[in-house]
Order: sequence, then structure tokens, then C-alpha cells
Amino acid sequence: MVARNVDVLENLHESIGMIFDQAQLSLANHRKNCVALYKLHQQAATLVGPTRIKADPKLIGERKFREIFIGMVNCVLVVKKGPATADRVVRFVGAYVKFINDRASIERENALKDPSSSISARLDDDPEDTTASRFIVREDTYNFLKDGLIDRICDKEAVIRAHAAMALSRLAGTEDPDEVAPGEKTILEILTDVLTFDPAPEVRRAALISLPLLPLTTEAILSRTRDTDSLTRKLVYSNVLSTKLEHPRLLTIAQRELVFKDGLGDREPTVRVAAGKLASSWFDIVLDEPNKAEEYTWDGDDGGVMKGLIRFLSLFDVVGPSEAVAVDAVLSIFVTRPSIAESLVFPEQYWKELTPESAVLARLFLQHCLSTKNETRIEAASLPVVTAFAFLLQDAYNALLDILQDEENVAFLNEREPQDEEDVAKRQEELSKKEVILGELLRMSLKLDFMDEIGRRKVFTVVKDMVAHSDLPPGLINPCLDVLKEILPTERELIRVVVEIIVDLREDNQDANDVQSLLQGDPDMTQTSTGKDRSLQRNRSRADMSPEEQMEADIIDVRCLLLCIGMLERVDGSFEDNSTLEGILADLIIPSVKRKEPIMREKGLISLGLCCLIAKNMALNSFQLFLTQVQTAPEELKLHVLQVIFDILITYAQDFFLRSDEIAQKIIGFLLQTLESEDSPSIQALLCVGLSKLLLFGIIKDSKVLTSLVLIYVSPNTSTNQELRQCLSYFFPVYCYSSPDNQARMQSIFIPAFDSFMQARENLDEDQDMIEPLQFGLLLVDWTNPQKRAEMMKTELQSQAAHVDVAVNILSALYDSDRSGAFSLYGLYENFLILTSFIDEGLKVLSQLLSHLHLISGLDDRSIHKLNLLLSHHKRQAPFEDDSVEKIFNKFLNKFASTFEEEIERIDPRHYLDDEFVELYTFIGVDPPDESSEVPAPFSKSQDPRIDMDPLSDVPSENDIPSSTDEEGASSPTPSPQKRPTSKPKKVTKTRKATTASPIPPEDSEVEQPLELGTPVANIVTPKKKKGVKRILTPGSAVPNSPLNRKKSRVNGSRKARSKTRITDASDTENEVVRTKKGQPRTLDDSEDDATSVLESLADSDED
Repeated sequence: MVARNVDVLENLHESIGMIFDQAQLSLANHRKNCVALYKLHQQAATLVGPTRIKADPKLIGERKFREIFIGMVNCVLVVKKGPATADRVVRFVGAYVKFINDRASIERENALKDPSSSISARLDDDPEDTTASRFIVREDTYNFLKDGLIDRICDKEAVIRAHAAMALSRLAGTEDPDEVAPGEKTILEILTDVLTFDPAPEVRRAALISLPLLPLTTEAILSRTRDTDSLTRKLVYSNVLSTKLEHPRLLTIAQRELVFKDGLGDREPTVRVAAGKLASSWFDIVLDEPNKAEEYTWDGDDGGVMKGLIRFLSLFDVVGPSEAVAVDAVLSIFVTRPSIAESLVFPEQYWKELTPESAVLARLFLQHCLSTKNETRIEAASLPVVTAFAFLLQDAYNALLDILQDEENVAFLNEREPQDEEDVAKRQEELSKKEVILGELLRMSLKLDFMDEIGRRKVFTVVKDMVAHSDLPPGLINPCLDVLKEILPTERELIRVVVEIIVDLREDNQDANDVQSLLQGDPDMTQTSTGKDRSLQRNRSRADMSPEEQMEADIIDVRCLLLCIGMLERVDGSFEDNSTLEGILADLIIPSVKRKEPIMREKGLISLGLCCLIAKNMALNSFQLFLTQVQTAPEELKLHVLQVIFDILITYAQDFFLRSDEIAQKIIGFLLQTLESEDSPSIQALLCVGLSKLLLFGIIKDSKVLTSLVLIYVSPNTSTNQELRQCLSYFFPVYCYSSPDNQARMQSIFIPAFDSFMQARENLDEDQDMIEPLQFGLLLVDWTNPQKRAEMMKTELQSQAAHVDVAVNILSALYDSDRSGAFSLYGLYENFLILTSFIDEGLKVLSQLLSHLHLISGLDDRSIHKLNLLLSHHKRQAPFEDDSVEKIFNKFLNKFASTFEEEIERIDPRHYLDDEFVELYTFIGVDPPDESSEVPAPFSKSQDPRIDMDPLSDVPSENDIPSSTDEEGASSPTPSPQKRPTSKPKKVTKTRKATTASPIPPEDSEVEQPLELGTPVANIVTPKKKKGVKRILTPGSAVPNSPLNRKKSRVNGSRKARSKTRITDASDTENEVVRTKKGQPRTLDDSEDDATSVLESLADSDED
């Protein structure tokens, strides 16, 4: 026996190696090799060594097997992923682990069945101590592995976090929640947090695929249907719900509705397709369910498809407000599987046993056939004709009345006794079902062919009686009015019928024959007589009624207002053409507006607003009333009033916005003030929707409105208002890309909006957060991108006007003293540090945004020259303090110079001396060139490709004094690229760095010159700088205006004024010349400030 044991141990390595050799050749032999390896494992487990403690022998065989097995695995781990042999070995290892666990489970079950077996005796000592448990992992190794994976789940690399999530999910099934220490999270909770909060989509996808679908994880998994990543949303449908969910009824009704509401309504087509396939798979599941014998007595010739569809509809709540989700799910099945709709046939018994689900199915079938223009399929489906359908409406209506009557009887009999809540709930549910059935039949009747006069009259009679019933559920009023509008020939007839019903409801004791006599005959006389001779006022005033009568009268008035609202929503003619409406306005609508009860005022104001949409004079006279109601009304009423206001403004835009600028500004100011002061998210969203429509229609063109919407879009106060954010996220691209004018308007608010954003971000509370300035700037850059404009004409394919103007605005802002100059210390030192950091951040972001602008070849010379002027003079006129900002700016400058090098060399600045460019010269503090000046050779980038990063390289020398004899040499718009002498700097109070004089290098010396934009120049530029005190932005101060509207830091004088006050000193300026590259002498010209500063310094030295 001992020799046999020795043979087993000696041959164990060779035997295991042979099994692994076979496993790497093919996947087909893995099952056989798992059995062979398990036999070797069991033989090795019988080999034990002697110990002092008899109950704890040495497991020498298992230890030897484990060492050899691990050695085999280690040989594979060093191989990179890819070779098929290594992948087969890895799969074999996993297959064997699964195999040994399954065998252990089988042994445990057998031991429970046969307690007398040897296996049962062995398990009685320790049920968890088996060969499989000892082989797979030790407890200390398990804890070490678990802790390491939990640490890696927080790694900074997304790839590592994703693999850690997948590995950690393998341990989730072996974790005992009772063994987790208090305060620690379980593996499932950790993976749920990763799925919900990890910023990397690939990590969320890894957690989504790895997580098991359990009650604890279902909510987190279903929340990914609204993930920001489209692929993650798709995987919820195509991977998780389609493979891990055994039956849809394992989810709640709310969860099922959420799945298809988000999936079928997703903006990505791939997600919608995945959701449609999931709906089809759920239909197959419920189709295989056995039919209940007592469920339906009718049989179709469709093979049970109709009953399967009805069971599929029962997965959703078609009685409640989520009917639209069930409708979309069924329509998606009709689209993905057209054969299902082709097989439906509706027998006569089907209509006698209507349920909410079967009624919805019939309506969807009719809707699908009409949308696909398959009218022949409607005839083949045996749908009822119009007359038969009228009787179906009558039966459904009678069933509804029976339930209403039973409800009244029960309430009357149990008036003094409390009713059972379950009975009340059952009656309400039954009433809701009958209401759904009748509503679906009414919607189907809209699609019927009313050429059958008998059927048309029958349907008209039934529907009219339904509307005239005082207890008809309010949800059925609009479907009934839709049917009446479809049946009646004109709007006047619809108004006549509805007015007749309202009169009958308000005056029950009035003779119906008198009503008919008044409303029949000549149509014109009917309208006039009804409006003038017949009043809708009651015979008794409200003061003469008892409280019960007043309540009953109010209920009737609310129903009349609902009928009036539904009628007016379906009327397109003018108010003057329907004089019958005057009686309703005077006797019903206006008194309701004056009532104090909120419901009466709400319905009255809505009715009045609808009247205003068809009566221009009434709208102009009543507009102030609606504005007043906005200021005093509660939130719910304010929503309806604002809707009325925007409807009126859109309908009569010319009268409110185009005739008087003063009125237009008052209306815009009122709306913006309401938007700023309102705290209700729903009202904020409604205001944004209304203002967006006014902007999109071109009714409002005020930049203040656009700026306000941009700022509220990124405001931290609206971060939880998803309706508002979704509206504006759709509006801005549509608005900007639909029209060049709209894009130009967005460009015009670029800098003001950016300034306001930075100011708001500086004043944030501690618990508030906003997007980064660069992200905000990129939004504006994207909205002003001319390449994304939808209506670009062929001649505008190279149009870059919007981004050119944006570049001009940004560069002009960088010239502004409040941004680019030095700041004097004020107040506390901490405030200065905050302000300096705020200004530096804004400068850096603006410089970064320049590189994201769309400026490519093909730009017109005028735009190139304008940008060239702003870029080339910035280093002299407004140098940066921060080297990093200067580096970013110079990167864009070099890119611009290389892109438009040929155009810059070709441009003659003397051809651009119109008012726009003269103003630009004045803005940047540079003298415009003289028209008669000689133009030197243009500068080429190949002459000097280096850029000078030294901020002191452009500082003039103390020894250079301007010459008055060369006044006729005008300053050029662009610095000369050649070596140039420098003049003595004037006294400046707002430079970023201390400046020192640099001597003029000899003409023959080689000095590195910065790469500058070389426009042909008439003379060398002498920059102007202005003395003065900067304005400091204190916390809480007003938002700075655009730099184009702010006082600049440059001298705004004309050249003539400077030439009159120029002072010369021949001894200092004589022979003060420089030589250009071609050796042509150029006399330096300087400004008044330079000459004055030189004389002041000389006077001070004489006094000393």
C-alpha cells in the first residue's frame, strides 16, 4: 500500500502534465480531461501522513496535487493574451473549478439523502471542509484577494478599475453578508456604487455586465437606462435584461414601464432598436404561457397571437397614465415583426368581451394599418362598420352609466356609515376600466368612414348624449369633442352644439324645445339670436342659493368651462365670425375670472386666453390682466397664465414687438425679471421654453434674453431642473445652427456672457458648483462654429465670419486694462490674491479658446488684416504677466502666422483705412499708416522662425529719443520684423513685469528676434500707453461690460492732436535712424507721451 502511494506521488506530475497537454489542443476534450483530473485529485486526497493529532492528518497528496496544478497554471500566466493554446488552458482551469464544485454539491446532496454513507460521516465533522473547498482557495488568500480588488476599484486608471470590477463580481456569490464587519460595504454594494458613480463609461459597463440581476441590484441596473453613454444604455437592453432576466414579471409594473419609456424614447437609434428587440423577446415569453380557460371565450384564427398581445399589454398599466408606454411597446413589435399585425382578426365575440387591454390592441391595430397605408388589411380584420360601431359605443356608455349609478346608490345608502376602502377601490378600478374602454372606442371612431349617413347620425347622437351628461368623466370630454368635430361639417356647427349643451347644463328647467327653436333656422340669425336674445345667466343669483345649490352650480360651471376650453382649442376661426361666443364670454368666462376660487379662476383665465387667440382686440385689451395675474397667482395658476401669455405673444408678435420698441422692452424686461426672481422649477422651465420659442421664431432679437438663457443654463441653481436643462440643451444648437443671424447674435454675447459667468463663478457659495470656464467657453465656441450651420449656401461654404468675430472679441478683451494690466493692491491682501487668480484664469481660458476657433485657409484679407493687427501688437500694448498664458497665446499666434503667411505678405495696410480700421487703430493705441508712405518689403516667416518669449525684448531703450523731423513717417499697423532701435519707455502704471532698458544692438550683431506677423508697413510703430487708475472688480460688484463698451487703457486721441503738441529736441533726435533689411533708413517717430516724459526727466536732472 505504501509502495502504491509512492507511485501515485511520483507519477502525479507526469499525469497532470499529460492532461494539460491534451487540454491545450482542443476544447472538445475538456469534459473528459476534467473527469480524469478529478480522479487524480481524489487519489491524491487519500494520501495522508501520520501526525500526533489523529483527527488532523497531513494532507500530503492534496498539497502535492495543488503545487503541481499551480505550477501548470504559472506556465500559462507568463504568456501574453492571444495564443489559442494558452486561452484553452485558461478555459480548462475554469471548467475544472466549476466541475469540482458541482461534484462537491452532488456529494453533499447524496449525503443528505443517505446519512449512513461514508461521505455523510465525513461531512458531519465539517460540512464546509471538502476537497473542493481546500483546493479552490484558502480563507486568508480569499481575504487578501478581496481587499486588493477593493483597493484597485479606486485606482486612477479606468482600465484597472474595470478589470477590478469584473474580478470582484466573481467573489460576490461567495460572500456571506453576515460576515461583513459593521460599517463596511458588501461586494454587491461596492459594485453598485461603481455602476452608479464611476465617471468612466467603460468601468460602468464592466460593472453592469458583471453584476447579477438581483433585487438588491435591480434599481441600480435599471438606472443605467438613462446613462450618459449610449453604449451603456444599449447594454442594459441587449445584454442584461435579455439574458439575465428570466421573466418580465420579476420586475414591478413601474420598472417595466421605465425600461420601455427610456428605451423606446431614447435619442440613439441603436438603443431604440435594442429596446424593440427586448419587447419582442418579452412577447415571446408571454406567448408561451398557457391560456386560462375562463379568460376569454372567443377564438381567433391567429394561432393565439392576439391573446399573447393582450397578455403582453397586461404587463403594463393601460388603465393609468402609463398607457403611452404600452402603446409604444406594442407598436415596436408591429414594426420589428410585421407578420404579427398581418395575422390579427377580430371576431364578433371579441367586441362583446372588451377589456382595457383588448380595446387598446384593437385601436393600435387600426392606427398601425392607417400609418402604413394598409387599408386592405383593415377590411380583412373584420372590424365593425360605422353603424355597428355606434352600437358598441352605446353599450360601453351604458356600462359606464351603470357603474356611475351604482356608485351613487352606494353613497346614498351608506351616507352616514363609513364605506369599506377595498370596496371603494374596486369600484373605482372598475370605473377606470370602463372609461379606458370607452375612450379607446372613441379614438377608433375618429378613423371610421362616415360616408354612411345612418351610422354617422347614430354616432353623433350617442356622443352628444355623452357630452351632455353631467357625470361624464372629464377625461372623456376631449375625445368626444374630437368625434363631434370630425362628424360636423363646420366649426360653426361645433360651436352651436357645444353652446346648446352648456345652456342645457346651466338651465335644467328651461324647455329644450325653446332651445331648439332658437338654434335652428338661418345660421346667421341663429348666431345673433343666441348671443343677444338668450342669456346663459341663471334664473336665480348665487346669493339666493343655498350652500348645497352653490356647490352644485359650481360643479356645473366647471364642467361648462371644460367644455368651453375643449371647444375653443378646436376652433380656428375668428371670434367675430362666431357671435355665439359672446354670450359664453359675458355670462360664463368673465364671471369665472372674477371668482376667488382657484379652480374657477384657472378655468376662466384659460378660456379667456383661448378667446384672445381668435380675437385680436380682446388680446390687446386683456394682456395686462394676465401680467397682473402672474404677479399674484399661486404656482399652479401661474403656470397656466404664463402659457396664455406666451401663446398671445407668439400669435400677435407684430403688435407687441414690432410696433413699439418701448412696449417690447417692457415685455422682455418683465419676462426676464420673472425668470430671475422665480424659484419654482416648473415655472423656470416654462419661461425658458417660452423665451426659446420667441427667439427661435425670430420674434425677439434682444441679446439680453439670449445671455440670460445661456447663464441660467449653466447656473448651479438649475442643476436639478432637468426639464429646463433638457429644453436649453436642445434649443441652443437648433437656434445657432439654423441661421447665420442667430449665430452672429450668439457671437455678439460671447464676451459679456463669459464675463458674467466668471463673475457668477467667483461668487459661488461653498456648497455650489459650476462647470469649468474652459468648458463654458467651448460651449460658446461650438454654438458659433460656422461649419455646423445647417443652412449654409454654396457660396458660404468657406464662411468663417462667426468665428472671426469671436476671435476679434477675444483679442479685444485681452487688450482690456481690467484683464491685462497690473492691479494695485486694495483692501485685504487675501482679496487681491483671489482677484488676481480670477483674472489670470479668465485670461488663460480666453487664450485657450483661440486655438479652438475655426480659422482655415480661404479667409478674406480684411478679416486676416484685422486679426493680424490685434495679434501683432498685443505683446507691446498688453503683455501678459503669466508665462503660461503667454505661451498659449504665442502658440495661436504662430499657427495664425503659418496659416496666413502668404496673405499677410500680400496685404497693404494703406488699403484699409476706413472708419472701422481707424477705430481699431485707436482701440489698440497704434497710429494708422499714411496713404502716401512707402511700403517696405514684406516680412516672411522663413526669415526668422523663432519666437521671442522674453517680455523685455520689446521695451525701448533710454538712449532713443523720438525725432520731430521725421514726423511725416507714419506709424505702421504691424511691428516691423527687422532689427529696430528702441526708444525710452514712457511712464506706465499698469505693466505686468518691471521693465528695464535694453541697449540697441549693433547693426552687424546677430540678435534673436521674435516671430511676428509681417504685414507690409509704412513705418515703425510707436505704441501709445495711457496713464490712469484701473477699475477693480470687488466681490459683489456689477458684472463688467464688454471691453468694447468699457473705458479702455489706451489714448483715444487723433494723430493731428498729437502732432500739434509734439516737442522736438534736435540734439537728442538728430540722426536717430534705423535700417531695414534692405538698408533703407527709417526715422523713428514717437508719441507725445514719450517726448513729454523725456523732457520731464531732463528738467529734473537740471534742477539737481
